[in-house]
Amino acid sequence: MKRSLIGAACCALLAFSAHAQNAAAPVSGIDLKTLDSAVRPQDDFYGYVNGIWVRNTEIPADKSTWGTYIELRETAQGQLRNVIDTTIKHPGKAGSETHKIADLYNSFMNEKARNAAGFKPLHADLARIAAIKDKRDLPALFAYLQRNGVQTPFSAGVSPDARDPENYTLNVSQSGLGLPDRDYYLKDDDAKLKGIRAKYQQHIETMLTMSGDHEAAAHAAQILDVETRLAAAQWTRVQMRDPVKSYNRVAFDQFNELAPAFDWKAYFAAAGLAPKASSAVVRQPSFITGFSETLDKLPLEAWKSYLSWRVIESYAQYLDSATVKERFAFDGTVLRGVPQSEPQWQLALRFTDSSLSDAVGKLYVQMYLPPETKPRVMAMFDNFVASFRDGIEQLDWMGPETKKEAQAKLAALKPNIAYPEKWRDYSALKTSPTDLVANVKAARAWSHQRNLEKLGKLVDRDEWSMTPQTVNASYNPLLNAITIPAAILQPPFFNVKAEDAVNYGLLGITFGHEISHAFDDSGSQYDAKGRLRNWWTDADRTAFKARAAGLVKQYGAYSPVPGYFINGELTLGENIGDNSGLSLTYKAYHRSLGGKPSPVIDGLTGEQRLYIGFAQKWRAKLRPEAAIAQIKSDPHSPGEFRAKGTVMNQPGFYEAFGIKPGDPMYLPPEQRVLMW
Repeated sequence: MKRSLIGAACCALLAFSAHAQNAAAPVSGIDLKTLDSAVRPQDDFYGYVNGIWVRNTEIPADKSTWGTYIELRETAQGQLRNVIDTTIKHPGKAGSETHKIADLYNSFMNEKARNAAGFKPLHADLARIAAIKDKRDLPALFAYLQRNGVQTPFSAGVSPDARDPENYTLNVSQSGLGLPDRDYYLKDDDAKLKGIRAKYQQHIETMLTMSGDHEAAAHAAQILDVETRLAAAQWTRVQMRDPVKSYNRVAFDQFNELAPAFDWKAYFAAAGLAPKASSAVVRQPSFITGFSETLDKLPLEAWKSYLSWRVIESYAQYLDSATVKERFAFDGTVLRGVPQSEPQWQLALRFTDSSLSDAVGKLYVQMYLPPETKPRVMAMFDNFVASFRDGIEQLDWMGPETKKEAQAKLAALKPNIAYPEKWRDYSALKTSPTDLVANVKAARAWSHQRNLEKLGKLVDRDEWSMTPQTVNASYNPLLNAITIPAAILQPPFFNVKAEDAVNYGLLGITFGHEISHAFDDSGSQYDAKGRLRNWWTDADRTAFKARAAGLVKQYGAYSPVPGYFINGELTLGENIGDNSGLSLTYKAYHRSLGGKPSPVIDGLTGEQRLYIGFAQKWRAKLRPEAAIAQIKSDPHSPGEFRAKGTVMNQPGFYEAFGIKPGDPMYLPPEQRVLMW
């Protein structure tokens, strides 16, 4: 065995050096307890950084996955519980935001009232569906169900127009499936997916029986048939990543040519979309045509069964305990492998948070965001932008014309850090202290109406796509903005008392990742103003695609579950974000040093701590069912491969850990992919 270049460092880490115990020494932020000295970083960097954690950690019974991200989300959940508990004790006057928070949470927790109600809260909607006598009644029904957050075969929503990002447009997109992806319906050569499909049909039958349906078995078969036909018409997730092919402007009076079996004029009127708009962007035109063909072929009774199921499935988690239990048995255990449901307070918290996100967010920021956090994070962001700006100029594969456009886009990038400057107004939302389903409907209808009211208005570029209490981050290509919420600005991702290396490796990579999304295979098709426009020369776009193909090949070879490989095309944007983001993080960290060498702490250089922090960020364990669902439906690679695959492309990683030819972590220079 080759001697590790940092073998002595491992011993120092596990024993804690006197230097590390010196109160005057800077705090590194590394989780020393997880480092496995029995594993060489040159052999398995993920195992070296997280091996002890992986061996000693069990996924909690109520979770499908567990890791650093989920741990932080649990921390944020605990903080939110304190926010809610404080609010319930002091709800304020009736009609106030705090009183509405208390209403929603208390109505969810009132299990006695929910059990007494059973399926009664759904009787009116189910009766409305049962009363339909003609397919011509479906457009108005679709509009009603969509307003109340119930899935139909297509969705309609408002967002900035990709061809005219100063204005909003209506988008019509495929929808309507109960399983995570079309493959669950169509893959007959996959025994696991076929088994899940059979259990899904049985689950539908069970739920229909519980609702009082005396022909549940026949109706369950009809429902699966409808969803299978819709799945066959749907675009794949890879196809949907193409923003150009997904932009198809269709005038309202031309929808009947695309899908003649559905009365679109009646739908647009019932949905309140006409005359506010006269056209929509259809994301998947062939699906809309396929939906029309399916609507024409299948009898009305099949559609009534399908829509009844969509109502039941949509509200099942808000009904009596027996229905909630049956829903979890399928959605939780069959689909994700989770043996035990989360405690009711967490479910109540999630519902309240999602329904009154900004009202809860204001309270969260007041209680849990230290005032010194935002200025330090903003300084870090500026460092990343400066490093990316320099990096663009140093690219040897991009010409000056494209570089000029890239610099303009970077300069226009808007950072949304910690919390929004404007909060949503919930005065129009009416709540009940006891009726949970009424609260669900009211919150959904309020959100739906707020979205539709954007039509005809200029785009609000200050609106956030995430709440401050969300442990995540995002990039919006239509607004050319990144969002870094307050909840992610805390340990272990950010420690205001820690030195920069780990803060850069854990939080900084989030900046690097989201900035890089502006220039990934999809985001790079939008310009500085968020307009879908080709600002590349043909030669530069060809060079970009050649590099991206290397990442598709690299990640497509990883198999998190035997027989299931990561889809390198589906995950390409996120893999570009990780690889470009980590490269940018390394440069930004060095910029922060101001020309000084990185400090050695706990026997590790700053560069080593940065990469260790990055790998610790992605430590995670998944149940096999959850891993399969992620591979099929999620554009993110599982954490182990985000960590391992990314560092293997970084020149700084090879230098920091002495990776040599013959080491398992070694990739020949010609196979390493760096986009930016």
